[in-house]
Amino acid sequence: MSAQADVLVVGSGGAGMSAALAARAAGASVLVATKSALGAGNTGRAQGGIQAAVGDDDSVEAHCRDTFEAGHRAARPELVRILAEGGPDAIAWLSRLGVAFSRDGGRLRLLRCGGASRPRLLQAGERTGAEMVRALRAAVRASGARVREGAALVDLEPRAQGWEAVLAPGGNGSRLRVRAGAVVLAAGGGLRGEAEAIGQGSTNHPDATPEVLRLALSLGAEGREVDSWQRHPTGSVWPPQLAGYALPETTRAYGATLHDAAGERFVDELAPRDVVARAIIDAVAAGRGARAPDGREGVWLDTAAIDRENGAGFTADRLAYVHRRYLKAGVDITRERVLVYPVLHYRNGGLAIDPLAATTLPGLFAAGEIAGGVHGSNRLMGNSLLDTVVYGRRAGRSAAEAAR
Repeated sequence: MSAQADVLVVGSGGAGMSAALAARAAGASVLVATKSALGAGNTGRAQGGIQAAVGDDDSVEAHCRDTFEAGHRAARPELVRILAEGGPDAIAWLSRLGVAFSRDGGRLRLLRCGGASRPRLLQAGERTGAEMVRALRAAVRASGARVREGAALVDLEPRAQGWEAVLAPGGNGSRLRVRAGAVVLAAGGGLRGEAEAIGQGSTNHPDATPEVLRLALSLGAEGREVDSWQRHPTGSVWPPQLAGYALPETTRAYGATLHDAAGERFVDELAPRDVVARAIIDAVAAGRGARAPDGREGVWLDTAAIDRENGAGFTADRLAYVHRRYLKAGVDITRERVLVYPVLHYRNGGLAIDPLAATTLPGLFAAGEIAGGVHGSNRLMGNSLLDTVVYGRRAGRSAAEAAR
């Protein structure tokens, strides 16, 4: 079987769907290929929120500075600026698509998260990524873009004009060859597959495997910070049914504190993620960790401090999903501490891109976690969802132009 499109988008998380919508808006014919279902992936698992400089006391410059410093000044400054400058418009665009961002008294709710100097984190309920996926998926379905589900990218080759991709198994169980003027790779960082290969857990969706990234690198696309991985500081250790589940950053933004086995606080809970994760790892390595009934070690996240600081019922309201998950496992986080330890979460680097989201191969673009240079060697929490929209749309527009 064969098909043609101006733009082939590989991957259907936040970046892939944003790219598809932008390419369609630019007049291109679009085929979205995803190895499972439209919208499946890490975007829908993002609980914490999305950063954007929309507060009265915030600025693009502050967002740039926080992002660049959190990434240890390893990111490309021009890519960081594009990310931060695109924040307010990304929120407006998502709102038009139907994402209802949380408000207090009619004003957008803004929280300060780890590594941020200002309250900048917006939420849509407490599962912002899932709300974004819902709105983006509906928009893609209505856009006229063709969607091929259950179709993994297995080969990609440059042609005199554009690219030829091979998707498997295709709609009827056979392979599908796609000729496209330009290709957007938005298949994620693939950290789930690599975490399993080294025997570690991760927060990633089962589809998050690295074959598309590896394929692009094998074709000669340049990479950067490819082996820089971020750990989420607060992966659940106990109870067993929640092992590896990442308690969102908002638990600490709302007042949860970290303590060693002796009850001592040992880190600024709102420091960048790599700083908090390293402090936890070092505390356990130094013998200051607490031990779960099955012998695994971690430190205490005092979630009960949230209600102590904000009043009874605050956790059940603002962290309802987390609260319910733990109640089902027999733990009331409003009364009990949670044992946590860092878990693999995000690939900080990936394919090198320029300000147009172009890789170093002509006609091949990348956006989202598969791309590198935006975050440096550590990602600021809340910037991943923003990245999917800002660079997803940029990649879609650029690919449509290249296809012309």
